[in-house]
Amino acid sequence: MGSLKPGATLIYERANGIIYARESGTSERSVVGYDVTGSPERGHLSEWNDILTAAESNPTLQEAIDHVKIVYNLSKPYER
Repeated sequence: MGSLKPGATLIYERANGIIYARESGTSERSVVGYDVTGSPERGHLSEWNDILTAAESNPTLQEAIDHVKIVYNLSKPYER
């Protein structure tokens, strides 16, 4: 969001997991956050965090992650 006006009243709205704020009396809104509560992505991110942490002390797991990174990067579309 750009600069806030001191004393301005903000209205917060949530739509499709995105949280917006707008000044009272206006229709222009800005993204101020994301609602990930209960979303499937949150569980996947938590699991990946656990995997990455475990890989710090598990060379076999780290090697598998390195292979995933290679496949991921090779799968990206070529950009000039």
